[in-house]
Amino acid sequence: MNTVEKELPQLDQEFIDEVNKIISQYPVSKRSASLPLLHLWQEHFGYVSKEAVEWIAQKLELEPIAVEEIATFYPMIRHRPLGKYQFKVCRTLSCALAGSYQLFEHIKKSCNACNEVDHNIYQSSDGQFSVEFVECLAACGNAPVMMINEEEWMNVTKDKINEILPELSKKQN
Repeated sequence: MNTVEKELPQLDQEFIDEVNKIISQYPVSKRSASLPLLHLWQEHFGYVSKEAVEWIAQKLELEPIAVEEIATFYPMIRHRPLGKYQFKVCRTLSCALAGSYQLFEHIKKSCNACNEVDHNIYQSSDGQFSVEFVECLAACGNAPVMMINEEEWMNVTKDKINEILPELSKKQN
């Protein structure tokens, strides 16, 4: 067992089978399977660690830098664990004009997300919530727009946040 395998989470057979299935879809260039494998890893474990990048590279018979380049290019690939509930607030022009910067600050304050864990990503001290600015969420006509995990919310107001947060807090228990 090499050092990469020692530092990885437990990889069950179902996960390995899914990895092999994805790789088999790219018989000409295994490198093309990098992004789907990064997504799979993140979906399964919540984020993509350095060890995960090395494991994927090893599986694809690539140098780790080849996978790291892809992992760092795409902003949706997370490199550290974030909150159970991830608020992604659009900051582009339409949303900014509709109040997304004030909304961002309101969410941070309401979630007690005062720990900056990465550039412009804040996390609550209990680890339940993270808040970050993202680029366009492609719903400019319904600004301000945000996502909670993978669910998109449009025409978001501070009052709407005040309704959502207690519901999410109930789900934590």
